[in-house]
Amino acid sequence: MSPEIGLQALLVQREGEIKESQQRISESRVEVARFIDEYDAAQQKLRRVVVDRLDGIDDIRARIEEFTQDCTSELLTFASGGRQSESSRKASQPLCEALAERGVVMRSVYLDSVYNDPGSVEHLRWLVAHGDQVRTTASLPSRMLVFDRTHAVLPIDPDASAAGALVLRGPGLIVSLTALFERVWEDASPFSGGRPQSRESGSEELSAQEQAVLQLLGEGLTDEVVARKLGVSVRTGRRITADLMGRLGARSRFQAGMRAAQLGWLSGSEAG
Repeated sequence: MSPEIGLQALLVQREGEIKESQQRISESRVEVARFIDEYDAAQQKLRRVVVDRLDGIDDIRARIEEFTQDCTSELLTFASGGRQSESSRKASQPLCEALAERGVVMRSVYLDSVYNDPGSVEHLRWLVAHGDQVRTTASLPSRMLVFDRTHAVLPIDPDASAAGALVLRGPGLIVSLTALFERVWEDASPFSGGRPQSRESGSEELSAQEQAVLQLLGEGLTDEVVARKLGVSVRTGRRITADLMGRLGARSRFQAGMRAAQLGWLSGSEAG
């Protein structure tokens, strides 16, 4: 074979190998680009879950006002803490008026202990008169606002809601928070405009607040945490606990829980 023919054949073979290599490189670039796109999409989705951290009451109120202005359909609220401060009441009223004017559905759950403060009761009457659907319950997990089922604002520390808050969003997270709200709302009592009827002296039936105390103590929570969830002072919380233990003839909280369950005083329990 002449050198010319042999070398031409080798060059053709080499060109084919180079083309195959270039094809593999091109395919690799496509795969790398696809991986980068998927990674960026995952990171963006992750960043959308926790949107922002708010520090201080002024920052929190400014963001709540911003979300209120953008709210178009629904606002869900857990208002923990019992007594509502005068500054909090004044800050919420213009926001409520703005939402009512736009036809936004407002549903709020407050603590039963709000009835202990005349100023807070008057504020709730004002809210109801301006379109807010208000209910009360014995205890709440935390303060919470959910705007249009897209954004939620929760305190970083439930014991100090003015210290800071998180703005959260993301379908999975918001669905869970709204489901929690619906469960609490379903069990809560419509705001009556006055103090709920108290348990009659000598009655074995528990008030909603007393049942909440037993359930919270059964979870192993401290007096301080129980009082916060009820929106009462630690002293009042301890008085309720002592009264329940006396009625049950119990020497310890564990024994009180056992006897309450046997008597059917706890939700879902049956008399033994």
